This record gives sequence, structure tokens and C-alpha cells, in this order.
Amino acid sequence: MRIVSSLPTIGRITGLLGTLFTLLLGLMLFSCETKSTTMQSKTASELLGNPNYQAISYGGYRKVSREFQPTLDQLKEDLRILHAMGIRIVRTYNVQLPHATNVVKAIAELKKEDSNFEMYVMLGAWIDCEGAWTSSPNHEKEDYAANKAEIERAVELTRAYPDIIKVIAVGNEAMVHWAASYFVKPNVILEWVNYLQTLKTNGDLPKELWITSSDNFASWGGGGSEYHNEDLKRLAKAVDYVSMHTYPFHDTHYNPSFWNIKAVKTYKDTNDVNSLLMKSAVNYSKMQYKQVSDYLKSIGVDKPIHIGETGWASKSDGFYGPEGSKAADELKQSMYHQGMREWTDTEGISCFYFEAFDEPWKSSANPNDSENHFGLFTRDGKAKYTLWHLVDSGVFEGLSRDGKPITKSYNGESALLNKDVHLPVLK
Repeated sequence: MRIVSSLPTIGRITGLLGTLFTLLLGLMLFSCETKSTTMQSKTASELLGNPNYQAISYGGYRKVSREFQPTLDQLKEDLRILHAMGIRIVRTYNVQLPHATNVVKAIAELKKEDSNFEMYVMLGAWIDCEGAWTSSPNHEKEDYAANKAEIERAVELTRAYPDIIKVIAVGNEAMVHWAASYFVKPNVILEWVNYLQTLKTNGDLPKELWITSSDNFASWGGGGSEYHNEDLKRLAKAVDYVSMHTYPFHDTHYNPSFWNIKAVKTYKDTNDVNSLLMKSAVNYSKMQYKQVSDYLKSIGVDKPIHIGETGWASKSDGFYGPEGSKAADELKQSMYHQGMREWTDTEGISCFYFEAFDEPWKSSANPNDSENHFGLFTRDGKAKYTLWHLVDSGVFEGLSRDGKPITKSYNGESALLNKDVHLPVLK
């Protein structure tokens, strides 16, 4: 660097030192800024499969209808709670309603308020067939106008918040055949995945954004030949990773032999029996994961597989309650959650656990339906048994939901909780 020659010798030395100091300071600031930026803006490839970035499915709805959208302040309340318990990625499901957009905005505001707040989004774009949710859905065609509008909303939001949205999921359980009200064929999902991948290639979306479709294990090839076709093969090659769902909870009803574990006779007390049963449930999910993995290998696809959904309801007055499979209670929910987290963390699999908070709109006509009770928190912010230890350790101190502090379900009394724990009929 050229030093002005008219400076006295001491001045030249001082000037040189000043210049070197400025350069050094600049390098330090650049280094810190780069480090800070890196910490606050991970890519999908850095996030997914990283046990330091726990994932969860999130809906902030408090009431029996989605007409009542949660406010930004309510969303921020929830996100602070999730952040405190170690969640760093939340999954949303559609962009038709304001909810997902407001979740992203709430995260952006929280990041401005607190430089240590870090949260990312797996953004869902809902896909429907023609005539979806009517008495005559046409599964051979899509609702093109609605789907196009949904995809474009997802694109627009991602462009506006590339530091927050790291994954776009095209459809939610949109290919599995039991989604009889709206499912589409794989070629529909494939077309929209290819569209988004082209936007990435052309620089119209971030190149590090990952595109997937989040669907039941069966429709990702794990369910047998009825799902195996050329379009599914092409889709598996087009996505950046596979997002599969696994729900052994539901199979406690639909698979009559689910609970028939011979080894249970060697266990002496109720807690031991429940522990064995829930280890079996986790193994059931492992089996479905392997079925998807085996299918992908059979078609020559080597892609990451992460769990886009899995969960266990804590209450049911139907198929899964005391008069049914006796699966739904907070103890079994806790054991399943722990088992799934331990397995997926060890194996480098992201698990978007379903879900953060109970959402009463899912089955508004029946408050005790299992669909309303998959949350790790109740609607009014009580931490279910899974999270009691976090309440004890003060993780939620100073946090609240709708003005109510985070406390334990059952008032923290194990005796009350155990009254709602039922052993299934074992053969």
C-alpha cells in the first residue's frame, strides 16, 4: 500500500500501523460477520439430518375452525416455546391460508429482536385433484388453477425469505390412495417438482433450496406394486430428498396383529410392558423406512430419506382409546417420541415430529377425537408428559401461551396420568 511521502517518519509509521489496524479490524469484522451469517442461514443440506437442528410440524390454531387465524403475537409466543425446547425447523402445510406466511413473518421479526434466535421452515404447498373435497373427486386430473396459484404463492414467499425457507414440499399425503378426497397421481407432483427445480436452475429460486414431496411411506414405494410406476421413479429422481410419513399409531387399529408380542409375557409390570410395546412401535417405523429405502435402491436412486411426519396421539374416544386399541395416552406418546428421536438422531435422519400443539379444528365435532391430540402441548399450553422434564429444568420459564405459563399436564401428578394409561389386549 502506498504511504504519502510528505508524512514525517513517525507519521509514516503511525499511518502504516493505523492502516494495518484498520485492515486487521476489517478482516476480524468480516470473519465475525461471515460466521454470524453462516450460523443464521444454514442450507437444507446442512440442516436435514443434523441432530442439533430438531424439527417439528407446527400449526398455531387455537380454535375449532381455521377461520380464526392465530395472530403474529400468538405465533411468536409459540415459536419462542419451540425454540426453547431445541426446535430449529418447523413444517407448515399450505400457503392458501395466511398461517404459513405469518409463521415466516413471525420468525423474521423474532430474528430482528434477538440475534440468537434461529429458526427455519419447511414450506408445504397443498396439491388437490380435480373436484377435490366433493362427492366425485377425479384422481386422473389435478385442480390445475388452484395448484398453480398455491405453487406460485410458495415461490413468492421463498423469494422474499430465502434465509428462512429452506425446503418446499409439493403436496402433503397427496399421492397415497387412502387420501380419497384429494389424492393425485405421481405425474402431477412430478410436474410441479420439475417446475420448481427449473426455477432453481434459472436462478429464480435459491440453488441450495431443497424440493420434495411429503407423503406416506406406501406412496414412496414402500407400499407394494400398486404404487410402483414410471412416474414415481422419475419423481424419486427429481426430488432433492424423500420425505416419508410413518404412523404405527394408526396401525394399532388397522393391523389386528399389531400388539401381539409373545415376549411381553416375560415382563413383570405395566411400565415394562408399555416400554416393550413402544419399542415395537418404533421398530415398525424403522421397517417402513427400510421399505422405502429398499425401493429407492431397487430403482437406482440414492437420495436422503427423512421423516416428514410421525406422531402418537395422547387421547382418543374412538379406534385408539379404551374401547379400541388402547394406544392413545401420554405415557405411550412419550415413549414413542423418545424412541423416534433417539433412532433418528443416531442415524442422521431428520424427524418432523407431529406435532407441536394440539389443534382442535382437525376434528371440531368431537373434542376427544385422536386427531385433536397429537400435540406435545395441549391447546392451552400445558406440556404433556413427554416434556415434563423440560418444565422441571426451567426451560419454559418466563414463556407463556395466550398469557398462561407453561405447566405440566395432569398438574404433574403421575398417579392421575396413569389412570388414563391402558394396556392393550395381548395374545
